[in-house]
Amino acid sequence: MEPIKTEIVVVGAGPGGYAAAFYAADLGKKVVLVERDKRLGGVCLNRGCIPSKALLHATHTISAAKESSNRGITFDSPKVDLARLREWKDSILQKLSAGIAQLAKLRGVEVNYGRGYFEDSKTLRVETEDGQKFITYDQAIIAAGSKSAMPKAFDLGNPRIMTSREALDVEDIPENLLVVGGGYIGMELGTVYATLGSKVVMVEAADSILIGADPDLARPVMAYAKKAFKEIRVRAKVLKMATSARQIKVEMEVEGQKKEELYDRVLVAVGRVPNCDDLGLENTKVTRDDKGFIKVNEKQQTTDPAIYAIGDIAGGVLLAHKATKEARIAVEVITGGSSAFDSVVIPAVVFTDPEVAWCGLTEVEAKQKGITVEVAKFPWAASGRALTFDRTDGLTKLIIDPETERILGVGIVGHGAGELIAEGVLAMEMGATVKDIALTVHPHPTLSETLMECAEVFYGHPTHTFARKKLVGA
Repeated sequence: MEPIKTEIVVVGAGPGGYAAAFYAADLGKKVVLVERDKRLGGVCLNRGCIPSKALLHATHTISAAKESSNRGITFDSPKVDLARLREWKDSILQKLSAGIAQLAKLRGVEVNYGRGYFEDSKTLRVETEDGQKFITYDQAIIAAGSKSAMPKAFDLGNPRIMTSREALDVEDIPENLLVVGGGYIGMELGTVYATLGSKVVMVEAADSILIGADPDLARPVMAYAKKAFKEIRVRAKVLKMATSARQIKVEMEVEGQKKEELYDRVLVAVGRVPNCDDLGLENTKVTRDDKGFIKVNEKQQTTDPAIYAIGDIAGGVLLAHKATKEARIAVEVITGGSSAFDSVVIPAVVFTDPEVAWCGLTEVEAKQKGITVEVAKFPWAASGRALTFDRTDGLTKLIIDPETERILGVGIVGHGAGELIAEGVLAMEMGATVKDIALTVHPHPTLSETLMECAEVFYGHPTHTFARKKLVGA
């Protein structure tokens, strides 16, 4: 069989892969997109960002209904039909995946469904249901993503021990659920199951949940989780697991004390590992770091001149929008541009209740790096809009260079924080100062006002709270 010849082959059709393929096609390149799954969209669309957000929204209606009793509006106890919930969630994934396939067709991107394997630096073998195909190319972009880490000590082959992939299928509502890991995946899915009725115990080895977020932003999430979950245990480690009839026996150490407990299901959310195995990378000049991620430079180039890598498989923060940005950089470099991943502001959002979002420098990072900053905070208890839906547990903060008054970082916790953080990203990308935000008229009553009032806190004249501006030299 004659090999398929193309200018660019993209391996993996997630947010990085399909973005790269589409952009390259838009710029006139002949592109082949290879995806081993039967649906386009990658982990994010099929087993990650989208289904988790769908379930978070669906289950939030349960907690919202309970909270409405404070306003004199009550509802009967909710009845959960898991089959219909799964069907609704899957319909969203199907629509989005079909939309990506249609966009590929409109752009003339050839899609091959099968496992890609590098024969050498210029040839990709694709194992499809109909047999093998060979693709020769000028440049390849690897966007094969990552998968949930499963420590060997926990990998018993028991379906009751889940990763996020299985947890998102919501096969049942376990009476007792153990969540191992207090990062964003554990917190989000723990919230889903707790709202559905599971008694959730969360175990986190670190001193706090949501490591990476500033403590004052994580605090409201912890407060909510303490009420919604049965228990949160920090400075705790799971030592081993074993099957015990229809349950999982878990041995753990909590602040020096060992204990043994039984759970109906366990969700392991302790990080992700790159999908580098079985790609044939050893047949190329591509090299990997000590954690297994592909090494790339600021232009997304690997150590093989013909191969680029983007997204989770290239390490860094494992976020879909980071992959999409890297996709554009790689394509622009391939097509002769001068793009580079340099000083790019990548926001992080945790869709817990309340949501947490931040971008740029955090307060903790500033202290660790010895960077002098000034921090301005505006509590949502002073926001009229937050009061209208009884969510005054929020906070908006700005990390500021005291000399230039440039915005170095933005942090938000509260209802809809994920939608609000984009203003912070734009401010940083535009090199905005605190004055720029303070002078920008924000609509009232909205949560976006909290950014403006936070800027006014810095100058000592916020309207809806009181703050004294520090005197120079005081």
